[in-house]
Amino acid sequence: MNKFTHTAARAKAFFLLAGVIAGIFFSSAASALPLFARQTGMVCSACHFQHFPMLNGFGRAFKSAGYTMMGVAQGKVEGEGLTIPNTLNMAVLATAGYEKTNQASSLSSQKSTGDGAFYVPGTGGELAVFFGGRVSENAGFLSEIGTGGSVSGTVVSGSHSSAKLPLLYQLNIPKLGLPEGTLAGIVPFSTDDHGASYGFELLNTGANVVHQMSPVPGLNGAHNTALSAQQFIGTAGAATGVALVANSSSGFINITKYDQSGIAGGTLAALSSNYLRAAVMFDLAGWDTGAGIQIWGGNSAEHADGIYQYADTRARAVDAQFQGKIGDTPVGFYASYATAPAGTNTYNRDPAATLINLTATTPVPVYGTATRSAFNLSAEMGVIPGKATLGFAVRSGRSGVAIGGVGNASDNAITLLATYKLAQNLMATLSLTSASGGYWDAAHQNALGSSTSTINLFALF
Repeated sequence: MNKFTHTAARAKAFFLLAGVIAGIFFSSAASALPLFARQTGMVCSACHFQHFPMLNGFGRAFKSAGYTMMGVAQGKVEGEGLTIPNTLNMAVLATAGYEKTNQASSLSSQKSTGDGAFYVPGTGGELAVFFGGRVSENAGFLSEIGTGGSVSGTVVSGSHSSAKLPLLYQLNIPKLGLPEGTLAGIVPFSTDDHGASYGFELLNTGANVVHQMSPVPGLNGAHNTALSAQQFIGTAGAATGVALVANSSSGFINITKYDQSGIAGGTLAALSSNYLRAAVMFDLAGWDTGAGIQIWGGNSAEHADGIYQYADTRARAVDAQFQGKIGDTPVGFYASYATAPAGTNTYNRDPAATLINLTATTPVPVYGTATRSAFNLSAEMGVIPGKATLGFAVRSGRSGVAIGGVGNASDNAITLLATYKLAQNLMATLSLTSASGGYWDAAHQNALGSSTSTINLFALF
């Protein structure tokens, strides 16, 4: 079977399975009330565009205010200088599913995704407890505590954690001519795997790994890196820092000092890496539109298997989103472009070689010898508005790695995606990614898998 026939067969299977999922579950309907839904008294769809974790305008406003908004359904404890929910709001995220790649089958009794692998919450799949919400009129909190352990060769690690504390205040300075409702403040944060942008981000382009078209990463980020150029260059690592933020309905700016260590490998952080994010938000003929830039710089300590070492954090990105309707059908379009220069640079590594070396006694990351870059385009359509979506993404990338006489081998990808909401807080997804290009020689395919298929079930309650 040639590559074209193989891709066509995968696409046919994809759309067939998407139709079967929709047919089976079309009659289901329910409302979801996890962490912030409990605090606001609003259903999950009030904040999300098509499906979680994508944000709509209201979701951006809630996040921009530092998770402080409360609804009449939530009781309060109030006094002089005190206004908090009378309940500590919590939520649980659990994932289960099946993943298959075209890696070589395992030669040992421990199977890999090359053989096909099931994962369940806490064992390969995610099992996390979230808590947070309003701390005061001007402060909020969000924490994710991962439980369980990872399983070699499966879709995600079962254990990672993050936390942040936004302190944002109204800027009422008429002489500055600021938009009404402008907020500014700081966001101290720490994360094991969301990167420097975790402090504050609102676009759905993958500028932060939390907010993109598919919440399923795939083995070694196969799906993430096809959807987002920022994720392709690897910006979603550990980070501890402080973000200085200003935002309004017209856009936001985030200036962050951070260190490449997270909660799992916590250490006193020198905050010697830098991150700048600026974005504008506006209405374009009825389309919810945003565009921005990201710049990473500096050098800071990173943590790998118990060893701390210094590495550069240098990269650039631009991105844009358009969310609206064509007729009665909700549609989102997303674009991103990112580059990371060669050198001892965290955001320019050979993922396969680094993965192999990190199993050694002394982990040695393998850095790219040319500029790593990608241009990514994706689109998602609500085929059953509020219920089911079909999506498509394409990546044109350069690996930064010299292979077979080519100084910067190509690394391209195509992704097909289907989602179906059994309930607002219960979602099934199907993700198919096929990568191609000079980077995918036998060694890289066996280490990472150039073809990844994932069926995933999210439960958030």
